Amino acid sequence: MEVVAVEYRIDRRSGVPAFQQIVQQTKQALRLGVLVPGDRLPTAKKVAEISAVNPNTTLKAYRELERAGLVEPRPGQGTFVRRTLARPETGTDSPLYGELVAWMSKAAGAGLEREDVAALVASAMEKQYAAGNAPATGVMTTGPTTRSTGE
Repeated sequence: MEVVAVEYRIDRRSGVPAFQQIVQQTKQALRLGVLVPGDRLPTAKKVAEISAVNPNTTLKAYRELERAGLVEPRPGQGTFVRRTLARPETGTDSPLYGELVAWMSKAAGAGLEREDVAALVASAMEKQYAAGNAPATGVMTTGPTTRSTGE
């Protein structure tokens, strides 16, 4: 049984409740394969020390993850990962990850700041995964888009 050093980063200015940030970051770690079945999550006390959140906040997040079937508490032992969300395409050793890192480097080289990149990624994700749209397959297009100004 391995305790995985997940470092939760709580952004108090985001407007997202701290427990929800813990849930989201745990799910991200599960998707990336950082957390795998059998791993023990840090204790609520440890998360409180590192992230300056109330231990009950962490316990609330862990309960939500338990309801989703992702973790399971073991009395006297801790909270353990029950199942993963990882797929081969989402690992940090996948070709897609490499392409994304290269794109991020290009964006930084073009002078884009973190918030600019986040806005572009969010916009592209919204367009790609909008309700009713299936993920595109095969061809990826890039380049400028045109927008009607209504004039």
